[in-house]
Amino acid sequence: MFFIQYRELLEELTKREIKQRYKQSVLGYAWVILNPFFQMLVMAFVFKFLLRMNNLGVPYSIFLFAGLLPWNLFAQSISSSVNALVANAGLLTKIYFPREIFVASTILAKLVDFFLASTVFVGMMFWFHIPVTFNLLWFLPILAIQLIFTYGLSLMMAAFNLFYRDIQYLLGLVLMLWMYLTPVIYPTEMFPLRYRWIFKLNPMAVFINAYRQVILAGKPPNFVSLAIGFIVSVIVLLIGQLIFKKLEGQFADVV
Repeated sequence: MFFIQYRELLEELTKREIKQRYKQSVLGYAWVILNPFFQMLVMAFVFKFLLRMNNLGVPYSIFLFAGLLPWNLFAQSISSSVNALVANAGLLTKIYFPREIFVASTILAKLVDFFLASTVFVGMMFWFHIPVTFNLLWFLPILAIQLIFTYGLSLMMAAFNLFYRDIQYLLGLVLMLWMYLTPVIYPTEMFPLRYRWIFKLNPMAVFINAYRQVILAGKPPNFVSLAIGFIVSVIVLLIGQLIFKKLEGQFADVV
């Protein structure tokens, strides 16, 4: 697999992605933690009273953060990956190496951000006395499946955006609508029963519910839903790779 063969290049591109983002910032990497934390505080203050969140089993702030962190990982990975090829246009015409590395390095950089921001979530777990159970081990498989889905979708978006720059502008609208159709700020039970089938078709809804189940409820995930999410993720990855490889030969002609 090219990730192993080109691991040094992948590592360097990931480091460059991380360093460039906060190169001239006073607080630097602290923003990785501060941004999602204050986003959670504002949303928790507004939606706790607006939606009257009660009987969640845990405080609404940590319930919200458990959905916001994986959603931000997904949304920010897609948003950054869509320009991964455009931003590296100069390298596309030079020596050959798998162009997927540009997308992979972008997602890895966001994954680093995710783990840094998660340190606040761990602190909240101790603050709110959330028990740690063996079901927490399901976190890594769930994250792996989410990354498969994110990577496959990112390959498609990056390839299409190189040919049609409207994709990057349309993506912002799609992600905003997608977030409200995903139980990030509300529990699935609040959604009208006749429309809950939407969540079964939405892999991010499956992942976020699974995270909350294994971390906050201390229970195993819904294996049927997670299996469907895994199958959908693999299909998206295969389609993404197929589209990327089919268009790859034309990348140098359009930059």
